[in-house]
Amino acid sequence: MEVATVVEDRRRLGDTETRSFTFGQPPDALELESGARFGPVTVAYETYGTLNAEKTNAILVLHALSGDAHAAGMRPGEKSPGWWDDMIGPGKGLDTDRYFVISSNVLGGCRGTTGPSSPNPETGRPYALDFPTITIKDMVSVQRRLVRYLGIEKLLSVVGGSMGGMQALQWLVSYPEMVRTAIPIATTLKHAPQQIAFDEVGRQSIMGDSNWKGGNYYGGPLPSNGLAVARMVGHITYMSDASMAEKFGRRLKPDPTHQSLKFGSDFEVEGYLRYRGDNFVKRFDANSYLYITKAMDYFDVIGDGRLQDVFRGVKAKVLVIAFKSDWLYPAYQSQEIIRACKLAGVEATYCEINSTYGHDAFLLEVEEETDLISHFLKNASNGLCAH
Repeated sequence: MEVATVVEDRRRLGDTETRSFTFGQPPDALELESGARFGPVTVAYETYGTLNAEKTNAILVLHALSGDAHAAGMRPGEKSPGWWDDMIGPGKGLDTDRYFVISSNVLGGCRGTTGPSSPNPETGRPYALDFPTITIKDMVSVQRRLVRYLGIEKLLSVVGGSMGGMQALQWLVSYPEMVRTAIPIATTLKHAPQQIAFDEVGRQSIMGDSNWKGGNYYGGPLPSNGLAVARMVGHITYMSDASMAEKFGRRLKPDPTHQSLKFGSDFEVEGYLRYRGDNFVKRFDANSYLYITKAMDYFDVIGDGRLQDVFRGVKAKVLVIAFKSDWLYPAYQSQEIIRACKLAGVEATYCEINSTYGHDAFLLEVEEETDLISHFLKNASNGLCAH
């Protein structure tokens, strides 16, 4: 028992701290993909492990829609570890005894990085819908500023699932000279109509809430019902038919009085969705949801070009991971990434994990992901990661 405790403690990062970096004060404003100039921008970020003297062991972890800078460890006063704590730490897939791991909150977010809920320096009030339209490319541009601020010229890897995978692909296109490897997980080269459709349902739910008030709800009642429903819709797409059947089946919630309110959450799955929606409202801004989902919908690294030209000239090695039961970002979209890599002469490996967890598998299939990622990174970093 004592040995097991020691091993467990060694694999924990312990307390972590979220820091911030601000740039873009006029006249050094950030130029957005739209052509607009925006600033200042504050970026919330965390780091884990130690940057080696040569600065060759840095890995940038990229979060999904609802993630933030807190990817691993425990922040003082909080009860839950970071969103990818099972993957980041000593001896884990992203081994902090070997690598220096960086995680930051995206532009447009609401967890420390400048977004629509941040104060506009010109008015002192939240930007709300005066916040500019942003894209995945803009998010990556901000991350590049952070990486350079940390004194890193070239990243060992960019790693992320879902929207994080989109950012990893954008890194390959925007800054190929700064990336040695990339690991896009459960993602796509561009949002398909079905993915855009689900996002639009969520946005309409928020904008249809009477408390949204054209985005100017700060200081008053929040559009909680609309945001909660948007999150409920999202959670349905994150799971699979098999995982829902296994987790909930058609089980009814206990009702000692046998007098449930009409149209209440009688089934366990209904209660789960309401719980998820209510919790999300407590930590996420509705306007950030609108801006970030729209950025995902705009994402298309192919654009008007040809598939074979997307990664032309990229020297990085790529590991693409997909999951059989993921119907939100189905495996064929990951296979299209591999096809684009092969057509461009990029060294790429494809792994499809036989999971029943649906899209959530990228957060849950830790053991198989650890094996794949740790092996890939060790081969790619041979001779680069000495401390």
